Amino acid sequence: MKQGMRLVIVTGMSGAGKTQAIKYLEDLSFFCVDNLPPALMPKMAELYVQTEGKLNRLALGIDIRGGHFFSNIVQALDELEKAGFTYQILFMDASDATLVSRYKESRRRHPLALQGRLMEGIRKERKLMQELRGRASKIIDTSKLKVAELRRELADFFTVESEGLGLHVNMVSFGFKHGSVPDADLVFDVRFLPNPHYVEDLKALTGETLAVQHYVMKWGVTQQFFKRLTSLIGFLLPQYLAEGKSHLTIAIGCTGGQHRSVCIAIKLADWIKERGFSVSVEHRDAPRELRDESAHDLREALPILEEEAPETLEEADLGLDFDDGDDVLDDDLVLEVGPDGDASGSTDEGSDREGDPDHGPKPGPVREEA
Repeated sequence: MKQGMRLVIVTGMSGAGKTQAIKYLEDLSFFCVDNLPPALMPKMAELYVQTEGKLNRLALGIDIRGGHFFSNIVQALDELEKAGFTYQILFMDASDATLVSRYKESRRRHPLALQGRLMEGIRKERKLMQELRGRASKIIDTSKLKVAELRRELADFFTVESEGLGLHVNMVSFGFKHGSVPDADLVFDVRFLPNPHYVEDLKALTGETLAVQHYVMKWGVTQQFFKRLTSLIGFLLPQYLAEGKSHLTIAIGCTGGQHRSVCIAIKLADWIKERGFSVSVEHRDAPRELRDESAHDLREALPILEEEAPETLEEADLGLDFDDGDDVLDDDLVLEVGPDGDASGSTDEGSDREGDPDHGPKPGPVREEA
């Protein structure tokens, strides 16, 4: 990147929120030019360099409104790279149903459906935007986002200080039942960890509370997983940094996105921060109304957990032996997969623990014999 300059290309589907994104970038001190013909991007960037650092944030809005000029977008991006400019592409997206609804509400015509059906125009645009979407540094799906939530997401991405080690990590917790994270670079599934959802005192809380974190991190299997996870991330971060990657999105998923994924995302974010990287954390699916918990509630919850299940927490490794680096299951261990994809473990000797909510997913109903 030309010294001290940040260049952002704002693009995406028509009706997905590019105008709102550009307005907010202006609030972040970006000089914004919307609907610029792609061929003029290198010239605009060179013009900015001539300000000798007085202006160092430039955002260019590019989309299919440019008509036949838009076909030169890939060539223009290649010219920017040859000239020594590094850029980021912000791609605004939304579902087809959302785009149709927004166009009907605004009563505006789609740029590619002036004399045809709206859906035909949207399909044509998706095909044209496919390569740009693949190059995107950040993809924001605005289908379910409110304006305030969009501004918050943009703030997390664009207000990162340029200090530190040069690589910003976006940590996202989510629930698989709510859909994946489309712009994630790395995705980790933690649905195998013991589930606080089945502990009455924890069910209504989230992984942001100390009580839930205490429960999730006490289990042996969690500790071994986190050790191996940080080992992998510790290896990958310098590699991405050497490659020149400026943003990395790590997604941690559990079933509902309320307990386990939130806890692990927070712990991993703290671990990464300790190593000098800047990190932002988003809990995409955690219920907002459950996130606040007073200090008094925490003091009440922790002793209850310690009193009710001090022994079961020590047995949480579920028979997994990691001492020699190999994943070895006990001979008498039985793993059961529930309908939500969670796994629970039991042994012949420990059958009396059936139904204990402190041991992962809730067991199914027991049939009585006639």
